[in-house]
Amino acid sequence: MKYGSLIMEKKDYLTLKRILNFHRFYEDYAHKDALEQLGERIDQALVEDEQDIPDDVVRLNSKVIVEFVQGAIQTFQLVPSTRGNLEKNMISVVSTLGASLVGLAVGDHIQLGFPSDVQSFKIVGVEQSHQLSSSFDL
Repeated sequence: MKYGSLIMEKKDYLTLKRILNFHRFYEDYAHKDALEQLGERIDQALVEDEQDIPDDVVRLNSKVIVEFVQGAIQTFQLVPSTRGNLEKNMISVVSTLGASLVGLAVGDHIQLGFPSDVQSFKIVGVEQSHQLSSSFDL
């Protein structure tokens, strides 16, 4: 990890705690695993005020650019669980990908998937919602 630990903004931390509380009885095992992972990650995170978070840390509503080992690049926005929409490149924080990204920064590497089909990628860009221009439209 670029900064030695996960970093999370206080507002995002509280939002994620509410999401976890709301979904604690989720029966879908794919989401249940992502929720467990998210819970572990936020419990480990260093929680800071907004002004103390580096701009290259992935937060809720961040625009994230990832590069896969094969060279493919994908851009999406990390959103709260109720707003995920793959067709518009909006990834839910309660998805496996979203849960694994929150709190990481540009340059961090991730591996996801099953042993027979692991996807490796690196975060190559992060733009915060307060930085996004009005022309940014997902």
